[in-house]
Amino acid sequence: MFRFDPFSPETDADPFPAYRRLREEFPCFWSEEANMWVLSRFADIVAALNDWGRFSSAKGNMMTELPNRAGATLGTTDPPRHDRLRALIQYAFVKRNLDSLTGPIRDIAREAAEALRGRKRFDFIDDFSSKFTVRVLFAALGLPLGDEATVRKNAVMMVQSDPVTRAKGPEHIAAYEWMQVYAAKVIAERRAHPQNDLISHFSLAEIEGDKLDEREVLLTTTTLIMAGTESLGGFMSMFGLNLADFADARRALVADPALLPDAMEESLRYNTSAQRFRRCLTQDVELHGQRMRAGDFVCLAYGSGNRDDRQYPNADVYDLARKPRGHLGFGGSVHACLGATIARLSLTIAMDEFHKVVPAYRRVEDNPPWMPSSTFRSPMRLLLEAA
Repeated sequence: MFRFDPFSPETDADPFPAYRRLREEFPCFWSEEANMWVLSRFADIVAALNDWGRFSSAKGNMMTELPNRAGATLGTTDPPRHDRLRALIQYAFVKRNLDSLTGPIRDIAREAAEALRGRKRFDFIDDFSSKFTVRVLFAALGLPLGDEATVRKNAVMMVQSDPVTRAKGPEHIAAYEWMQVYAAKVIAERRAHPQNDLISHFSLAEIEGDKLDEREVLLTTTTLIMAGTESLGGFMSMFGLNLADFADARRALVADPALLPDAMEESLRYNTSAQRFRRCLTQDVELHGQRMRAGDFVCLAYGSGNRDDRQYPNADVYDLARKPRGHLGFGGSVHACLGATIARLSLTIAMDEFHKVVPAYRRVEDNPPWMPSSTFRSPMRLLLEAA
């Protein structure tokens, strides 16, 4: 009997054979282990994303949700409340001119890459990508320097789950509570002394008299720190892994950095770090001969949809010429990632600077440890050897 457990470490090590069988044989599948339905085809996932009235995010969007977060963040609300939140937060992003971050991002990337010069072997994550992504996050949000390592440790812990209990454990909840206390202190400081940063702008954002309430500001800040650390970090580590595995693609990028944006989009499609998010049905839905009931949770397997040959021919091939528009690497529909622009800008600059220092490299480990998270998929360690 076929089984699919999105909480299994073995699944995250290589989910793609299971995804293929889901798409071909069980496109609307009830997972006993996850206690939810799994949609694996690109078209079905996109249809669910667009049908937010029936596939609701209001009970949480992470596969294992954090306490009291649902209903107060962009990812855990539906229109019209979602539209209000997005408008206020988008206002903050507009006020924080992202063009002004290009120079600081380049400086951060150059410094992180230069620290690798002359090293024969290193961990791409600990020695480069985590240092870069956390410092970029601090610069964009306006977080006070000095807490980078602790913030990253707690942000990474927040997105994890226990593969045995298939739930958040005490250590994950403790990390979440620490982050809320930390965020509350930063918010209070920025309200007292506003600066040109995202936390200042959205904690004070106002459109026609409407403002974010205290809970919305706190949980949005907490979520942005979590997502900014793990989403950008996971996205970057997967890109590094792909380029280490596909030498021809890496050599092409080193020779012509203008190819980086296309390579990045293909990496988002090919090895999606944002693997799975969930929805809760508000009505019964029939799909592929199955009847899903109101109140059931549904897993939208983005990582599978991005490997669907119906949408992307030869989807298991990493192809720099593909230009995979419309992929699910940053979600989609009303829940498309608000930070996608800064993520793309940051990663393009980071890998450009990295390749100036380390133009040739290969993986040392065939089977690195993977993040124990049912929502995100990325290696915990990526040992590389300069060639």
